[in-house]
Amino acid sequence: MDEQNGRSPQLTELRGRLADGLARARLNQTQLARRAGLGRTTVSEALSLQKPVPSAETVAALSRALQLPEAEMLALQRTAVQQAGPRTTEGPGRPIGEWAPHDLEAHRAGPGPTAVGSDMSAERAWPAYVHREHDRVLDKAVDDTMAGHSRIMVLVGASSTGKTRACWEAVQPLADQGWRLWHPFDPTRAQAALEQLHRVGPRTVVWLNEAQHYLGDRAVGEQIAAAVHRLLVSRERGPVLVLGTLWPEYATQYTALPIPAEPDQHSRVRELLAGHLLAVPDAFDAPALAAAKALAEDGDWLLADALTRAHADGRITQDLAGAPELLNRYQHAGPAARAVLQAAMDARRLGVGLHLPQAFLTDAATDYLSQSDYDQLTDGWAEQAYAELAKPVHGKQAPLRQTTPRPLRRPPAPTSATATGPEAGRGPQFRLADYLEQHGRTSRRHLCPPASFWHAALTHLAHPDDLNRIADEAEKRLRLQWAHHLRYQAAAHGSSVALALLAVLRAEAGDPDGAEVLARQAAGLGDTDALRQLAEMREEAGDRDGAEALAQEAAGFGDTDALRQLAVTRELAGDRDGAEALIRQAAALGDTDALRQLARMREEAGDRDGAEALIQRAADLGDTDALHQLAVTRELAGDRNGAEALARETVVYGDAIALCRLAVMRDSAGDWASAETLARQAADHGDTDALRQLAVMREKAGDWDGAEALSRQAADRGDTIALSQLAVMRDSAGDRASAETLARQAADLGDTDVLRQLAEMRESAGDRANATILAREVADYGGSPVEYEHTAWASMVRIRWPHGMDPDGTPTAPWQPMMDIPYSPLTPSTASSP
Repeated sequence: MDEQNGRSPQLTELRGRLADGLARARLNQTQLARRAGLGRTTVSEALSLQKPVPSAETVAALSRALQLPEAEMLALQRTAVQQAGPRTTEGPGRPIGEWAPHDLEAHRAGPGPTAVGSDMSAERAWPAYVHREHDRVLDKAVDDTMAGHSRIMVLVGASSTGKTRACWEAVQPLADQGWRLWHPFDPTRAQAALEQLHRVGPRTVVWLNEAQHYLGDRAVGEQIAAAVHRLLVSRERGPVLVLGTLWPEYATQYTALPIPAEPDQHSRVRELLAGHLLAVPDAFDAPALAAAKALAEDGDWLLADALTRAHADGRITQDLAGAPELLNRYQHAGPAARAVLQAAMDARRLGVGLHLPQAFLTDAATDYLSQSDYDQLTDGWAEQAYAELAKPVHGKQAPLRQTTPRPLRRPPAPTSATATGPEAGRGPQFRLADYLEQHGRTSRRHLCPPASFWHAALTHLAHPDDLNRIADEAEKRLRLQWAHHLRYQAAAHGSSVALALLAVLRAEAGDPDGAEVLARQAAGLGDTDALRQLAEMREEAGDRDGAEALAQEAAGFGDTDALRQLAVTRELAGDRDGAEALIRQAAALGDTDALRQLARMREEAGDRDGAEALIQRAADLGDTDALHQLAVTRELAGDRNGAEALARETVVYGDAIALCRLAVMRDSAGDWASAETLARQAADHGDTDALRQLAVMREKAGDWDGAEALSRQAADRGDTIALSQLAVMRDSAGDRASAETLARQAADLGDTDVLRQLAEMRESAGDRANATILAREVADYGGSPVEYEHTAWASMVRIRWPHGMDPDGTPTAPWQPMMDIPYSPLTPSTASSP
């Protein structure tokens, strides 16, 4: 043994070689954890001189990540375990360091290799451990055993609450002391325990995971309890540590007092467990959630991923344990069940609420089936599919479970409202598992739902917001005929947004009176967009009084944008006094945009102090754009020092955009040195726009490698525009395949701009075939919103799909839009919120 540190030479050499490998790879511990697929804490403990010998699984993972000889490193680990302290060579079990947690039935965590990359196996995916209150009790039991006292602890909790992982973490200090671990398993758990318990020697952990298989065995459970008790009280065989886990229903069954005159089936088990049960809560409390968040921010991607879904209810361990099985159930579901799941995934990613009507899912699912699978459907296919999807996995999660929405509680209305669509929204409703919802949002982002989906939405969805969101998504995908009918259905059910959009369309079609009716209905339901747009139309038509009346009406509903829009129109017409009067009205209502507009007017009039006071007032109300605006004004006026001072002031408010904007302006003016200095300052404050701006500077200077490195840094921080920028660089360099790959990566993250840009470039180059392929992809991603109506992109699309696309991507035949007003305020919708 190494006399200076109390460790074996092999352990010292093992850690030294790991440290040398880390230095050669130029990684920090967080980066190494990501590469090895381990938790940050696991890596830290493996390298620490104060921690036990790392497990064989950990050493193997680190060796692969650092390109060290795996066989040699594992040999050092085995010798270190053997020489770490006194150990018995007799009795069942083997050194703790030779076990892997999954061998001891700890659940796999996270989504598995398909989600984390091909270089990381499910066995290596293991989140950092978050210590909770029950861990302190376990640690005390372990301390007692190291002091020479035998102990038993049985953790009680629901499925996938972290019981087995807690036991594994608790025994790690014993590994450094040469302890063994025995998991009775073969030929059966009960038989192995009964036959071998008498051979257990000192310094052994007896691992009774799922203890009902031992203590609840009808034939020998009581004998096993007696043998465990005998082991615990035999001084010559101690110290030993017996660890077990139980679900609450089993613990209740075994500890319940016997009923008089009936056999006492669990008397010895009850005595063994008395005072040794340890509750494991279902959810993380606030301190545990805070600790999990800190570990996630430190690079633990598994915890970070779980927190995106489970932070609200704190069921982190259930999410980690259930995710692999949920994904497995989806991938191996029968054709009908898989089709229902895909319809549910598409419904959630396209904006339908949490509670999905069964009638909608059943009708939507049919076109997700191949013709062969559709032909084989039987009369009871839907019931069988829902029964298959309702079966729970770890953590009591099911792929698709029936749910009951809570009724809305509202004050009584003066008149009774009539619900629209008497059958819509009724019947059983289902909720998709959160993990599968998230999986669907990423894996199906590039797919447009089939015709049965849109038809089922039009037929069965009742909530106006659901219908309007689905209409929006149809329109973004150029499924214009479906969008039109869904929009009318949304308006018929009382969607204020749909009514506002239809009001504008009615005005553009030359029906101002019908437009105003719809606009006022929308405003009465809380959407004033149509009133603002109608006010602008009135102004353009020369009806200034009518325009101002509509703007004032919108302001009465709390929307001051209409007043500001009118002010801009008045100012452009030369009526500065009228413009300022409208702006003052908006500012008096707390509109910070109006304060900025007033500040600009003050600046242009030479009142710099007055302008800055207004800007500061807006900034104090949380509007840092005001400071950006004034900084740009100063820069344009030649006051570079004043501009920089204001830009740096925005950093105090947690916003570095102004620095980046100044960098762009300096770069345009040819002052590249100053531009790069400002961009780096912005990047240091976390502004990825600045990293992209630096990449552009590098590219202009001919430093392509530097440009790409900076763009990738921004992309690694989640900046999809950086991926788009890289794609354009690749395309400009003639590497079209790489450009399209990067563009699709950006689209998968929600940014389809570069795909649209590449389509336009292919079109202008005469490559119509590839332009069509890319344009179809953009539409299927939902990347063609209405704001692109008057662009080169829209012109290209109109040539190919003048009436929109059918769900399968083929051109839609000419169709006639509806014109009837779809909604009456006398029968407002009372559909429940999703």
